[in-house]
Amino acid sequence: MGLEKLHPFDAGKWGKVIHFLKEEQFIHDGNIVKAREASEEDLLVVHSKRYLSRLKWSAVVASITEIPPVLFLPNTLVQRKVLRPLRTQTGGTIMAGKLAVDRGWAINVGGGFHHCSSDKGGGFCAYADITLAIKFLFERVEGISRATIIDLDAHQGNGHERDFLDDHRVFIMDMYNRHIYPGDSYAKRAIKRKVELDWGTEDSEYLVKVELHCEGALNEVRPDVVVYNAGTDILDGDPLGGLSISPQGIVKRDEIVFRAARRRGIPILMVTSGGYQKTTAQIIADSILNLKSQGLIGAEAEEGEGSSSLETHPLHGSGPAGSTTTTV
Repeated sequence: MGLEKLHPFDAGKWGKVIHFLKEEQFIHDGNIVKAREASEEDLLVVHSKRYLSRLKWSAVVASITEIPPVLFLPNTLVQRKVLRPLRTQTGGTIMAGKLAVDRGWAINVGGGFHHCSSDKGGGFCAYADITLAIKFLFERVEGISRATIIDLDAHQGNGHERDFLDDHRVFIMDMYNRHIYPGDSYAKRAIKRKVELDWGTEDSEYLVKVELHCEGALNEVRPDVVVYNAGTDILDGDPLGGLSISPQGIVKRDEIVFRAARRRGIPILMVTSGGYQKTTAQIIADSILNLKSQGLIGAEAEEGEGSSSLETHPLHGSGPAGSTTTTV
């Protein structure tokens, strides 16, 4: 309804990524899985009823999404136009977790709401999709008892950190601009490998640290699955990230993370998280195409994984949610 123009986030980013990947003939409608909307029952695996009830107040959603005019909209409209797409992306992350375990890798072109915890949203994050994906795997997939979160968004991932603060099954590596939102000191206690960056950090320093700490994290604890929060708000010129990473640096970063996981035979789930420039969608698509060209994703990357059918439905809801958000 035009409200997206009041927020720096490019609300069309995810659809553009899919469009670019289709143009390059990497994907088509027959080899992508449409995300299903997470039901209330799904969300209650992590969220409290009290928190979900609070989302029925437009003022609360306006605060979380940082779009003040949402305050004046009837909540039925807010549920349909704002929260339902976010619930669908959340469902996509949960589904992608199962697909990653089955296939060795999966990418939800969306999700990465790393500022939302079980009882509090913020920073445009209304649902804790990373926590939900991990909890679903722990509770419903045999053999998954340890997870590593590699969060390389420019902002600290305080949501999942608060959720897993006392959970020793989850190892968190977080690399972020130390000077920006959220600066959550309490949540930082959950970070097992913390890498704080300064304003304007560039490719040369950044990529060395990514490789050093990704390798270190996966050597320190061998998880059953990696959840990779691949925010592109590290891009030079991003109005919120404050870092100076080039498009080529982002592509290389994603390659480093996937290579570290794939070399060890660890399933990896990627979500796209933040990124506030119009060029972001093309960079995400270019990175996915590079992962394909490097043999880190795609049919050849699945060989030996013992994959099951692509038609995987861990959610309770039935039928597609009608969103453009998809899981590769």
